[in-house]
This record gives sequence, structure tokens and C-alpha cells, in this order.
Amino acid sequence: QVQVMESGGGLVQAGGSLRLSCAASGSMFSIAVMGWYRQAPGKQRELVASITGGSRINYADSVKGRFTISRDNAKNTVYLQMNSLKPEDTAVYYCNARIILNEYWGQGTQVTVSS
Repeated sequence: QVQVMESGGGLVQAGGSLRLSCAASGSMFSIAVMGWYRQAPGKQRELVASITGGSRINYADSVKGRFTISRDNAKNTVYLQMNSLKPEDTAVYYCNARIILNEYWGQGTQVTVSS
């Protein structure tokens, strides 16, 4: 069983920055596809960014140029650097790990951007 835990959320003013971290347990992190998702109140959960084991990266159009996803396989950790934050980025951010046919979610971390 893989455990996934996010950290780094909080309250920030518009234009500010936050860095989210996601630590995953287990020995197969290096081959996991890691993703950050978010869910705002009343909306569906959406993909924000993902990174494969080979560091192929994908971003949602709404965050391109502002957010950066990265991973440190030695630390079993994936990061989401969020810059130029907007009020519409307010959501619970979830980390997801996909390892072969299995998928694991963290509990989520709240990000609130005030205007």
C-alpha cells in the first residue's frame, strides 16, 4: 500500500507564491506518474499538472507559465511551485500517484488566494 501526503497549502494574496510538496511511500516512486489535481467548491476535480517517471510534464492550460511541477526521486517527493496565484486558483489540491495499474490519493491541502 502506497501512502501519499501533501503539505504546503495555506492562505496567500493574489500574485503571491506557494510551494506544495507530496511525499509518497514505497519503493516504486521512480516509475510512478505523479499528478496534482485540484477541486474548488461546487466544481469537479481537475488535473493541474503531471510528471512521469521520465519527467515528461503536462500542465492544464490555466496554469501554464505560472506553475511548475518537479520531482525528486531520491526523496520520493513531487513538488508544485505556484507563482502569480489568482483567486480562481483557490481549491483543495490533491496529490495522485499512479503506479502501473494502481492509483493512490492524498488527503488534500487547502490553497486559498485572496484578492
